[in-house]
Amino acid sequence: MEANTTLAELFRRGVVLLGDRPQAVLEAKVLLLRAAAISEERYLAAPGSPCPAKAEAFFERLVAKRLDGVPLSHLTGTKEFWSIPFEVTLSVLAPRPETEGLVEKVLELSTRESETILDVGTGSGCIAIALAKELPRAEIQAVDISERALRVARRNAARQKVRHIEFRRSDLFSAFRGTGLRFDFIVSNPPYISRAEWDALEPDVRDFEPRRALLAGESGLETIERLVRRSGTFLKPGGYLVFEIGEGQRDNVLGLFSRRWTEIETAWDLAGKPRVITARRA
Repeated sequence: MEANTTLAELFRRGVVLLGDRPQAVLEAKVLLLRAAAISEERYLAAPGSPCPAKAEAFFERLVAKRLDGVPLSHLTGTKEFWSIPFEVTLSVLAPRPETEGLVEKVLELSTRESETILDVGTGSGCIAIALAKELPRAEIQAVDISERALRVARRNAARQKVRHIEFRRSDLFSAFRGTGLRFDFIVSNPPYISRAEWDALEPDVRDFEPRRALLAGESGLETIERLVRRSGTFLKPGGYLVFEIGEGQRDNVLGLFSRRWTEIETAWDLAGKPRVITARRA
Protein backbone atom coordinates (compact mmCIF):
# COMPACT_ATOMS: atom_id res chain seq x y z
CA MET A 1 0.00 0.00 0.00
CA GLU A 2 1.53 3.31 -1.10
CA ALA A 3 1.15 6.25 1.26
CA ASN A 4 0.85 8.78 -1.57
CA THR A 5 -2.36 7.37 -3.13
CA THR A 6 -4.56 10.32 -4.09
CA LEU A 7 -8.20 10.73 -3.14
CA ALA A 8 -9.23 10.36 -6.80
CA GLU A 9 -7.22 7.15 -7.21
CA LEU A 10 -8.76 5.70 -4.09
CA PHE A 11 -12.22 6.65 -5.31
CA ARG A 12 -11.64 4.87 -8.63
CA ARG A 13 -10.38 1.80 -6.80
CA GLY A 14 -13.57 1.77 -4.74
CA VAL A 15 -15.74 2.00 -7.86
CA VAL A 16 -13.96 -1.00 -9.37
CA LEU A 17 -14.34 -3.06 -6.19
CA LEU A 18 -18.03 -2.13 -5.88
CA GLY A 19 -18.59 -2.52 -9.60
CA ASP A 20 -21.38 -5.09 -9.39
CA ARG A 21 -23.50 -2.85 -7.19
CA PRO A 22 -26.10 -0.65 -8.94
CA GLN A 23 -24.88 2.51 -7.17
CA ALA A 24 -21.17 1.75 -7.06
CA VAL A 25 -20.09 5.30 -7.94
CA LEU A 26 -22.25 6.94 -5.31
CA GLU A 27 -21.31 4.40 -2.63
CA ALA A 28 -17.59 4.70 -3.35
CA LYS A 29 -17.81 8.47 -2.97
CA VAL A 30 -19.80 8.29 0.25
CA LEU A 31 -17.39 5.79 1.78
CA LEU A 32 -14.37 7.82 0.70
CA LEU A 33 -15.73 10.98 2.30
CA ARG A 34 -16.42 9.00 5.47
CA ALA A 35 -12.95 7.42 5.57
CA ALA A 36 -11.08 10.63 4.81
CA ALA A 37 -13.38 12.72 7.05
CA ILE A 38 -13.81 15.39 4.39
CA SER A 39 -16.74 17.14 2.72
CA GLU A 40 -17.73 16.59 -0.88
CA GLU A 41 -16.78 20.19 -1.61
CA ARG A 42 -13.28 19.63 -0.31
CA TYR A 43 -12.89 16.49 -2.40
CA LEU A 44 -14.11 18.18 -5.58
CA ALA A 45 -11.76 21.11 -4.98
CA ALA A 46 -8.68 18.90 -4.71
CA PRO A 47 -9.23 15.29 -5.86
CA GLY A 48 -5.47 14.94 -6.45
CA SER A 49 -4.65 15.47 -2.79
CA PRO A 50 -2.78 12.57 -1.15
CA CYS A 51 -4.84 10.39 1.14
CA PRO A 52 -3.33 9.54 4.54
CA ALA A 53 -2.44 5.87 4.93
CA LYS A 54 -4.84 5.43 7.87
CA ALA A 55 -7.74 6.84 5.83
CA GLU A 56 -6.85 4.57 2.92
CA ALA A 57 -6.88 1.50 5.14
CA PHE A 58 -10.17 2.62 6.71
CA PHE A 59 -11.71 3.11 3.25
CA GLU A 60 -10.72 -0.39 2.17
CA ARG A 61 -12.25 -1.86 5.35
CA LEU A 62 -15.48 0.03 4.68
CA VAL A 63 -15.60 -1.22 1.08
CA ALA A 64 -15.00 -4.80 2.25
CA LYS A 65 -17.86 -4.52 4.76
CA ARG A 66 -20.15 -3.12 2.09
CA LEU A 67 -19.33 -6.04 -0.15
CA ASP A 68 -20.22 -8.32 2.79
CA GLY A 69 -23.71 -6.77 2.85
CA VAL A 70 -23.45 -4.19 5.62
CA PRO A 71 -25.87 -1.36 4.72
CA LEU A 72 -24.28 1.90 3.63
CA SER A 73 -26.08 3.84 6.36
CA HIS A 74 -24.53 1.62 9.04
CA LEU A 75 -21.06 2.19 7.62
CA THR A 76 -21.44 5.96 7.55
CA GLY A 77 -23.62 6.19 10.66
CA THR A 78 -26.04 8.56 8.92
CA LYS A 79 -29.01 8.50 6.54
CA GLU A 80 -30.68 11.50 4.95
CA PHE A 81 -34.41 12.08 5.34
CA TRP A 82 -36.29 15.23 4.35
CA SER A 83 -32.85 16.68 3.41
CA ILE A 84 -31.75 16.26 7.05
CA PRO A 85 -28.88 13.94 8.07
CA PHE A 86 -29.93 11.50 10.78
CA GLU A 87 -27.75 9.33 12.95
CA VAL A 88 -28.64 5.67 12.54
CA THR A 89 -27.52 2.68 14.57
CA LEU A 90 -28.48 -0.98 14.80
CA SER A 91 -31.20 0.14 17.25
CA VAL A 92 -33.24 2.12 14.70
CA LEU A 93 -34.70 1.62 11.27
CA ALA A 94 -32.80 3.56 8.63
CA PRO A 95 -35.21 6.18 7.22
CA ARG A 96 -36.68 5.37 3.79
CA PRO A 97 -37.56 7.93 1.10
CA GLU A 98 -41.15 6.62 0.85
CA THR A 99 -41.72 7.50 4.50
CA GLU A 100 -41.41 11.17 3.57
CA GLY A 101 -44.98 10.75 2.30
CA LEU A 102 -46.14 10.81 5.93
CA VAL A 103 -44.53 14.21 6.47
CA GLU A 104 -45.98 15.51 3.22
CA LYS A 105 -49.50 14.42 4.19
CA VAL A 106 -49.38 16.00 7.64
CA LEU A 107 -48.10 19.25 6.14
CA GLU A 108 -50.88 19.15 3.55
CA LEU A 109 -53.53 18.87 6.27
CA SER A 110 -51.91 21.14 8.85
CA THR A 111 -53.30 24.56 9.70
CA ARG A 112 -49.75 25.66 10.68
CA GLU A 113 -51.11 26.75 14.03
CA SER A 114 -50.40 25.37 17.51
CA GLU A 115 -51.35 21.79 16.69
CA THR A 116 -50.52 18.71 18.73
CA ILE A 117 -48.83 15.78 16.99
CA LEU A 118 -47.97 12.29 18.21
CA ASP A 119 -45.36 10.23 16.36
CA VAL A 120 -45.84 6.56 17.28
CA GLY A 121 -42.75 4.35 16.89
CA THR A 122 -40.41 7.27 16.31
CA GLY A 123 -37.20 5.24 15.85
CA SER A 124 -34.50 7.67 14.74
CA GLY A 125 -36.95 10.52 15.24
CA CYS A 126 -36.93 11.36 11.53
CA ILE A 127 -40.68 11.98 11.16
CA ALA A 128 -41.05 14.01 14.34
CA ILE A 129 -37.94 16.08 13.65
CA ALA A 130 -38.88 16.78 10.03
CA LEU A 131 -42.32 17.94 11.21
CA ALA A 132 -40.76 20.03 13.97
CA LYS A 133 -38.60 21.79 11.38
CA GLU A 134 -41.62 22.54 9.19
CA LEU A 135 -44.11 23.29 11.99
CA PRO A 136 -42.33 25.37 14.64
CA ARG A 137 -45.62 26.15 16.42
CA ALA A 138 -46.62 22.51 16.85
CA GLU A 139 -46.34 20.60 20.11
CA ILE A 140 -44.92 17.18 19.28
CA GLN A 141 -44.76 13.98 21.29
CA ALA A 142 -42.64 11.10 19.97
CA VAL A 143 -42.77 7.61 21.47
CA ASP A 144 -41.03 4.30 20.99
CA ILE A 145 -40.98 1.03 22.90
CA SER A 146 -37.17 0.93 22.64
CA GLU A 147 -35.15 3.09 25.02
CA ARG A 148 -32.10 2.63 22.78
CA ALA A 149 -34.03 4.04 19.84
CA LEU A 150 -35.17 6.99 21.96
CA ARG A 151 -31.57 7.82 22.84
CA VAL A 152 -30.75 7.99 19.12
CA ALA A 153 -33.85 10.14 18.47
CA ARG A 154 -32.94 12.55 21.27
CA ARG A 155 -29.42 12.96 19.86
CA ASN A 156 -30.85 13.66 16.40
CA ALA A 157 -33.24 16.25 17.82
CA ALA A 158 -30.40 17.95 19.71
CA ARG A 159 -28.24 18.10 16.58
CA GLN A 160 -31.10 19.72 14.66
CA LYS A 161 -31.78 22.12 17.54
CA VAL A 162 -35.48 21.29 17.73
CA ARG A 163 -36.78 21.69 21.26
CA HIS A 164 -40.54 21.30 20.89
CA ILE A 165 -40.49 17.49 20.85
CA GLU A 166 -41.00 15.43 24.00
CA PHE A 167 -39.70 11.87 23.73
CA ARG A 168 -41.28 9.12 25.83
CA ARG A 169 -41.02 5.38 26.10
CA SER A 170 -44.37 3.83 25.22
CA ASP A 171 -45.90 0.74 23.66
CA LEU A 172 -48.17 2.53 21.19
CA PHE A 173 -50.36 4.67 23.47
CA SER A 174 -49.55 3.12 26.86
CA ALA A 175 -47.81 6.28 28.14
CA PHE A 176 -50.98 8.33 27.59
CA ARG A 177 -53.57 6.16 29.28
CA GLY A 178 -55.46 8.18 31.86
CA THR A 179 -53.72 11.44 30.91
CA GLY A 180 -56.60 12.92 28.92
CA LEU A 181 -54.17 13.98 26.19
CA ARG A 182 -55.68 14.21 22.72
CA PHE A 183 -53.89 15.04 19.48
CA ASP A 184 -54.67 16.77 16.20
CA PHE A 185 -52.47 14.26 14.37
CA ILE A 186 -51.24 10.76 15.09
CA VAL A 187 -48.56 9.75 12.60
CA SER A 188 -46.76 6.42 12.42
CA ASN A 189 -44.53 4.18 10.37
CA PRO A 190 -45.47 0.98 12.21
CA PRO A 191 -44.04 -2.52 11.75
CA TYR A 192 -45.92 -4.16 8.86
CA ILE A 193 -43.77 -7.06 7.66
CA SER A 194 -45.33 -10.53 7.92
CA ARG A 195 -43.46 -13.62 9.06
CA ALA A 196 -43.22 -14.96 5.50
CA GLU A 197 -42.00 -11.60 4.18
CA TRP A 198 -39.39 -11.41 6.93
CA ASP A 199 -37.85 -14.70 5.87
CA ALA A 200 -37.65 -13.43 2.28
CA LEU A 201 -36.09 -10.05 3.06
CA GLU A 202 -32.71 -9.13 1.64
CA PRO A 203 -29.90 -9.93 4.10
CA ASP A 204 -28.83 -6.27 4.36
CA VAL A 205 -32.28 -5.53 5.82
CA ARG A 206 -33.00 -8.70 7.78
CA ASP A 207 -29.53 -8.93 9.35
CA PHE A 208 -28.96 -5.27 10.21
CA GLU A 209 -32.31 -3.55 10.79
CA PRO A 210 -34.07 -3.91 14.17
CA ARG A 211 -36.49 -6.82 13.95
CA ARG A 212 -38.99 -5.14 16.27
CA ALA A 213 -39.28 -2.13 13.94
CA LEU A 214 -40.18 -4.29 10.94
CA LEU A 215 -41.82 -7.58 11.92
CA ALA A 216 -45.46 -7.21 12.93
CA GLY A 217 -46.49 -10.87 13.22
CA GLU A 218 -47.88 -13.64 11.10
CA SER A 219 -50.07 -11.44 8.88
CA GLY A 220 -48.10 -8.18 9.01
CA LEU A 221 -51.24 -6.31 10.09
CA GLU A 222 -51.06 -6.93 13.83
CA THR A 223 -49.55 -3.55 14.79
CA ILE A 224 -51.61 -1.60 12.27
CA GLU A 225 -54.78 -3.19 13.64
CA ARG A 226 -53.88 -2.08 17.19
CA LEU A 227 -52.98 1.39 15.91
CA VAL A 228 -56.32 1.87 14.13
CA ARG A 229 -58.37 0.39 16.96
CA ARG A 230 -56.83 2.49 19.72
CA SER A 231 -55.90 5.77 18.03
CA GLY A 232 -59.46 7.13 18.01
CA THR A 233 -59.29 7.39 21.80
CA PHE A 234 -56.26 9.68 21.57
CA LEU A 235 -57.36 11.90 18.68
CA LYS A 236 -59.36 15.08 19.03
CA PRO A 237 -62.68 15.09 17.15
CA GLY A 238 -61.71 15.84 13.56
CA GLY A 239 -58.13 14.75 14.19
CA TYR A 240 -56.16 12.74 11.63
CA LEU A 241 -54.46 9.36 11.71
CA VAL A 242 -51.68 9.13 9.11
CA PHE A 243 -49.63 5.95 8.75
CA GLU A 244 -47.55 3.88 6.35
CA ILE A 245 -48.53 0.47 5.00
CA GLY A 246 -46.77 -2.29 3.10
CA GLU A 247 -47.29 -3.68 -0.37
CA GLY A 248 -50.56 -5.54 -0.85
CA GLN A 249 -52.06 -4.42 2.46
CA ARG A 250 -54.35 -1.59 1.37
CA ASP A 251 -57.64 -3.47 1.07
CA ASN A 252 -57.23 -5.27 4.38
CA VAL A 253 -56.21 -2.06 6.13
CA LEU A 254 -59.20 -0.14 4.81
CA GLY A 255 -61.41 -2.88 6.22
CA LEU A 256 -60.19 -2.07 9.74
CA PHE A 257 -61.94 1.31 9.89
CA SER A 258 -65.32 1.59 11.59
CA ARG A 259 -68.02 4.28 11.27
CA ARG A 260 -66.14 6.48 13.71
CA TRP A 261 -63.79 7.32 10.81
CA THR A 262 -64.32 9.50 7.76
CA GLU A 263 -62.26 10.93 4.87
CA ILE A 264 -60.29 7.69 4.52
CA GLU A 265 -57.74 8.21 1.75
CA THR A 266 -54.74 6.49 0.18
CA ALA A 267 -51.58 8.14 -1.14
CA TRP A 268 -49.24 6.34 -3.54
CA ASP A 269 -45.45 6.43 -3.45
CA LEU A 270 -43.18 7.21 -6.39
CA ALA A 271 -43.17 3.53 -7.36
CA GLY A 272 -46.96 3.64 -7.75
CA LYS A 273 -47.65 1.55 -4.65
CA PRO A 274 -50.27 2.41 -1.99
CA ARG A 275 -48.11 3.71 0.85
CA VAL A 276 -49.88 6.20 3.13
CA ILE A 277 -53.33 5.86 4.66
CA THR A 278 -55.09 8.91 6.11
CA ALA A 279 -58.30 8.80 8.13
CA ARG A 280 -60.16 11.45 10.10
CA ARG A 281 -61.91 10.86 13.39
CA ALA A 282 -65.58 11.65 12.81
